[in-house]
Amino acid sequence: MLTTHPFDDDKLREECGIFGVSGTDGEASALVALGLHALQHRGQEAAGISSWDGHQFHTHRAMGHVAGNFDRDDVIRALPGTAACGHVRYSTTGETALRNVQPLYADLASGGFAIAHNGNISNAMRLRRELVRRGSIFQSTSDTETIIHLVATSHYRTLLDKFIDALKQVEGAYSLIVMTPEGMIGCRDPLGIRPLVMGKLGDAIILASETVALDVVGAEFVRAIEPGEMVIIQGREHRSITPFPAQRPRPCIFEHVYFSRPDSIVEDRSVYSVRKAIGAQLAIEAPVEADLVIPVPDSGVPAAIGYAQQSGIPFELGIIRSHYIGRTFIQPGDKVRHLGVKLKHNANRALIRGKRIVLIDDSIVRGTTSLKIVQMMREAGAAEVHMRIASPPTRHSCFYGVDTPERAKLLAAKMDVGGMTDFIHADSLAFVSIDGLYKALGEDGRSSARPSHCDACFTGDYPTTLTDQDDVETVDQFALLAERVA
Repeated sequence: MLTTHPFDDDKLREECGIFGVSGTDGEASALVALGLHALQHRGQEAAGISSWDGHQFHTHRAMGHVAGNFDRDDVIRALPGTAACGHVRYSTTGETALRNVQPLYADLASGGFAIAHNGNISNAMRLRRELVRRGSIFQSTSDTETIIHLVATSHYRTLLDKFIDALKQVEGAYSLIVMTPEGMIGCRDPLGIRPLVMGKLGDAIILASETVALDVVGAEFVRAIEPGEMVIIQGREHRSITPFPAQRPRPCIFEHVYFSRPDSIVEDRSVYSVRKAIGAQLAIEAPVEADLVIPVPDSGVPAAIGYAQQSGIPFELGIIRSHYIGRTFIQPGDKVRHLGVKLKHNANRALIRGKRIVLIDDSIVRGTTSLKIVQMMREAGAAEVHMRIASPPTRHSCFYGVDTPERAKLLAAKMDVGGMTDFIHADSLAFVSIDGLYKALGEDGRSSARPSHCDACFTGDYPTTLTDQDDVETVDQFALLAERVA
């Protein structure tokens, strides 16, 4: 089996997406399904919806895309109620299995509890060991289930206080939507690493990972949920509390580079406009004499437009992407597998032949994608192939909900730019600088003392403690020492 997204296999996986609605006249789950369609780019492995009809919870979870699983009348009818929440997933933690598909649901002493989580709990392993020691029985391998057990075992009296107590014990990144018989709760971690916004559709209140999901259901954007804020929604009414100590926000900068849809608004900035500005900054920092600027579809398009406008080099679609190929298909051997790559992307040969081209992409992870693209351009007759990347080199793994390879597999962690250029067989390679990235966001550059975003994948400057990672590294160090002593 081969994925027919050869240019996507080497991308950072877009964590997850969440969507919730409260106070509809009915069919809340249908609205959630539409919202999840708009967030499908954030997770294409599995999807789930939980609804509350005033008496009981209903949940349907499935592997695969929203379409095909939640576009059937019988599925939506089986999810009745005026409130519902949903989730699209990539497996940033936990195995790929139905038991890990969210929303996760549990019957607590206070009643039903459904939770949808975008992010990653960086001390989940240590918390899980302690909870199991105390008698907790886990049903999944997801870090999200840790929150359920912390709520269930909290000694506080009210469910809200139990939930706050649970979150005060976790580290890392989270945007959460929780449904209980008492209402819906939405919250972000104190640093605001993962996004969450609020909207209104008539009198109904909506929570979503991105503004584009509000657009798709016809809702009005109200505001972003603030870092460390908890919104308590009961029917069509809501109130806000801030139960955590205030911290300087560090939202994920990669939302602007790649994760969010270009038609979303993140931190009051148009994602599309920021990506164009990154491309323009890249043209200033890394100019090259060429005939054409060509984006790597689809994520490289806005930056390529910005690069072309700034440089004066014509923008052209030199790689044509088919949008009608499923994620996988069966093939009998290596020869057909190689041909399968071209089902998804193909070079526009008549345009490329004999031209000096500048390829614009959003990032380089392992480097295998860039190697394929450069090779495709060479085979199409390009005279020169120059690669420009609309983000700094990705040298560090993410522990906040992004499915990145271990650091040893990141090309930029193993090679300098010269070595990377040779590896992908390009005539030249350049990345936008970290200061240039911040300039595209409208800032003077990166403040090393007080950076405004989480940019750890580029700088290694992690804004939280990484308990589980430190535990693993400690174990590895002891194992290495034991080998040396032996």
